[in-house]
Amino acid sequence: MSWLELDAVDVHYGRVQALRQVSLGVEEGEIVALLGNNGAGKSTTLNLISGFVRPSAGALTWQGQDVSRLKPHQLVAQGIVHVPEGRRIFSTMTVQENLLLGGYLVRDPAVIKRRLDQVYDLMPRLQERRGQEGGTLSGGEQQMLAIGRALISAPRLLLLDEPSMGLAPLLVAQVMRIIAAVNQSGMTVFVVEQNAKAALQIAHRAYVLDTGSVSLCGPAADLAQDPRVVEAYLGGA
Repeated sequence: MSWLELDAVDVHYGRVQALRQVSLGVEEGEIVALLGNNGAGKSTTLNLISGFVRPSAGALTWQGQDVSRLKPHQLVAQGIVHVPEGRRIFSTMTVQENLLLGGYLVRDPAVIKRRLDQVYDLMPRLQERRGQEGGTLSGGEQQMLAIGRALISAPRLLLLDEPSMGLAPLLVAQVMRIIAAVNQSGMTVFVVEQNAKAALQIAHRAYVLDTGSVSLCGPAADLAQDPRVVEAYLGGA
């Protein structure tokens, strides 16, 4: 059994089925990418793992325990932290205030300070902007802030939904380097991406979702050479 595992999961929104018999796993210490086109079910998969939607069939297990019915805050307390699509920072709060919100479950100020220092070391631009309102940051800086806020909670599993969305290529590369560095520090990462090329360059393994079902899976390096992935997601041969 994987560290995190979805086993034959279905998800419905009313009569619409968003996921069909989805099975996938994430092992401790990995970066796993979930690829697919718009509407494939990628965000639904992350929302399932973080407790925002419930499976209508199948099981979600975390470290061997069924967590399918836990609420989002209970999953955060267990170390599963979700950075949603679109960043969703608090635009009228400063960078530092946004970051501190990530530690709302932490009671020790010394722990918060140590984690804040670690985020600033990883992303010096945030330290430079720490007194600036979040809404005045660039798109890339806002994505860094969203990731940094999640890191303050010291997740065991970091869920990232489209972290490169809307960013220029240089900023995409910068965000991917940050994700790789987070993983190298020992954190497990599950990332949803439409930018397959960028995701496959940093991931260990990947899954491809097609209209709610897993169509391909394997080592990221192998999928990057798979003709079906190249044709559908990497711009052809």
